[in-house]
Amino acid sequence: MQFKVYEMQTNISKIEDGIGIKCIRFDESFFEEYKRIYNECFYEMRKNLDVKPYNFLSDYTQIQDKSQAIFLLIDDGILVGSVACYGNEIDDLFVNRQYQGRGIGRQLLLWGMRYIRSKNDFPILLHVAAWNKKAVQLYESVGFTITKTEIIVS
Repeated sequence: MQFKVYEMQTNISKIEDGIGIKCIRFDESFFEEYKRIYNECFYEMRKNLDVKPYNFLSDYTQIQDKSQAIFLLIDDGILVGSVACYGNEIDDLFVNRQYQGRGIGRQLLLWGMRYIRSKNDFPILLHVAAWNKKAVQLYESVGFTITKTEIIVS
């Protein structure tokens, strides 16, 4: 099976403020909840695109080296969502299903963009499967444009 992945980027320097959410750096005490929500959020896409394993995240060592670049949105001790900022790239943005449909994904995206922009003025990048139309629309709505299309064979 093959599928398209878009590389998207933005050069905007002033990023809308939004609701001012506050994220914290990844804390290992949230790993089990992070793993469960991460796998729930990406399962359908991975299954539809036949990217195995469908539940990718299984062990803390998979993210340990990059955990300092993963940020969590916590509400009353519950993991609401997460965004990773690896250099100039936004990755693994997800929202707990219980909180979806409230604009939190947009806020996490904007938070990640502001975080990256506070470090430098280089273009902000992300990659998204073309299959994930809602994510593509979200990214375009805040100023990202498709700069490259790749075909992935799974």
